[in-house]
Amino acid sequence: MLIRREARLTPHWGSLYAVDVRSFCLFVRSVLLLSAVSLGLISRDGLMAAEASAGLAQTLRSGTLSDHRTADGIALFVPSGEPATPFLVSGPFTSAWSGELSVDLRGEYSFHGLFTGHLKISINDTVVLDADGKSPAWIDSAKVRLNKGANKIVAEYSAPTSGESLVRVYWSGKEVPFNPIPVGALSHSASADIAAANQLRRGRDLFAELRCSHCHTTAGGMPDLAADAPAFGGIGSRRHSTWLAQWIANPESQRPGSPMPALFHGADAAAHSDAIAAFLSSLKAANPPSPAAPSTAELVEAGKSLYEKLHCVACHVAPEDTKADPAKISQKQVLAKFKPGALVAFLRKPSEHFAWIGMPDFKLSTDEASQLAAYLESAADKPSERSIPSDDALILKGKNLVQNSGCLNCHSLDLPNAYKAPALASLKPDAWSAGCLAASPAPESKAPRYALSTADRQALAAFGRTDRSSLTRHTAADFLERQSVSLNCRECHGKFEGFPAWELLGGKLKPEWASRFIGGSESWKPRPWLESRMPAFPTHAALLGQGLATAHGLAPVTTADDAPDAELAKVGHKLVGTSGGFACISCHSVGDFGATQVFEAPGINLSHSFERLQPDFYRRWLRNPVSLDPNSKMPAYFDEDGKSALADVLDGDGPKTIRALWEYIRLGSKMPKPE
Repeated sequence: MLIRREARLTPHWGSLYAVDVRSFCLFVRSVLLLSAVSLGLISRDGLMAAEASAGLAQTLRSGTLSDHRTADGIALFVPSGEPATPFLVSGPFTSAWSGELSVDLRGEYSFHGLFTGHLKISINDTVVLDADGKSPAWIDSAKVRLNKGANKIVAEYSAPTSGESLVRVYWSGKEVPFNPIPVGALSHSASADIAAANQLRRGRDLFAELRCSHCHTTAGGMPDLAADAPAFGGIGSRRHSTWLAQWIANPESQRPGSPMPALFHGADAAAHSDAIAAFLSSLKAANPPSPAAPSTAELVEAGKSLYEKLHCVACHVAPEDTKADPAKISQKQVLAKFKPGALVAFLRKPSEHFAWIGMPDFKLSTDEASQLAAYLESAADKPSERSIPSDDALILKGKNLVQNSGCLNCHSLDLPNAYKAPALASLKPDAWSAGCLAASPAPESKAPRYALSTADRQALAAFGRTDRSSLTRHTAADFLERQSVSLNCRECHGKFEGFPAWELLGGKLKPEWASRFIGGSESWKPRPWLESRMPAFPTHAALLGQGLATAHGLAPVTTADDAPDAELAKVGHKLVGTSGGFACISCHSVGDFGATQVFEAPGINLSHSFERLQPDFYRRWLRNPVSLDPNSKMPAYFDEDGKSALADVLDGDGPKTIRALWEYIRLGSKMPKPE
């Protein structure tokens, strides 16, 4: 039995449905499993019998092409004319999710879907939902008995022949409010298909991360292919020549995991590195950084406090920590690397000379940057006493090496580039285990040498065996999956106070606001009372904001809301007040009107909620805040049946009451002063 309710892509106020909670799983485990199979360490049968992984197995197909991955939920949004994944072509496609859904107690549940195209859901091999979503329409299954423990779940989706493709699936039960199925309740068996697909994704990601296309030119499409490297202009005013020489000679020794290769080998390597360092040191800026003020104990202490408030340890090893962490960047070499005053300038604007840098912009004041620099320098290693000659002959030699060694393929400088490499299309599959990717290069080889693991080399070789057409395609969700790992988003979100759980963000924030906030152009801070602050990633922001939405089955551009309802807005105005309302103003400010009560956890200013929140998330939050955040101080004003605690307002109609509050909130800066 199916229950159909007509709906639009604009908010459906008659139902309190929630967006799905979806994050992306890392590929590492699957890659290692596949490598173990290829090396004969475990059998294919052993791989299939390996421990189950969280989430569902997802298979997407378009024509003869297929892609396999792990999904944290049943959700996707593919804009018209775009592929579902970079490994498929644009046009009609199918997606199937399969695995097990586990519950602690036997009970009856319902499944709900909003989609275009066709969706079929089976539980324990019984079809519970099978329908077209042409409107699109919310479609509910009849109640389904789930057994205690694992229950087989399969969802099969066919995209429409044209237009955008959308699917979001939720569940509900007696003790479960309308929510996406949590990833912790989903599992699937390890799959060789997923392991192989993850290996291809890793190879593609590495191709972009290592700037391979800057030498081996190819048609673009993948945004990361345009990623730059630190600009050479004026670098002599920012970096010490000795550090430059060490970096050029062996980047991996200075920063493990660096995408920069070692360009020179053999007897001349050190001399070539010194020559390039001498040339780069001769490139002075017209306005070099001013030397920092003398350090004091007070300045160092203030810097340490700021370092802790900004949670720098999410990406870095604390300066005084003697234990190395290969997953984090050491700051022990700041004295050797930065010239006087250059560290302060870098901290104030990290992307000034490197747009795609992973270091975020915290919008530091000069005083704050000076404090951090003093703290970092106080615990840094002493720089080498070796000096690099700066005679004209060495500088000229370095200039020629820069022009002829491939440096200008990645680094910008107003200088002719004489280095050429074969175009990507000319590289045969066997070339992907030779040259710069050779595991054991010949001593006479002049190819750059990358510090890659065996698994990374295998991933690049596997990608090289494809037609590489996936480089011409991209999706915002794919960009998010890759860059959220690279930028360490999960090292803060859900781990520190004031940082919402990563899994909630895409279903919570409108993509436009998320992009502004991530990019650092949003002047308003949602939680101004927190000492921590959101860092800015201006180059990545737009695609991250869109990816957060599409990965959760939401449009990358916010769909139009229903027409305003002035009468309901008046009711909402009353509801936020203390006279016959919910007394929202006890904790929440409304514009310049401050919260009225002493409280443990202040609420966010309501005047910004409409521009910030997805309508579905707002409804789900108001209906049951604790289901989203177990630590929330927000009370629940609606019972299990959705009835409002204020029975004399709108007859206690829950959806209509929630809509009334939304109509008031959507007035934003024009919200009348609460009663």
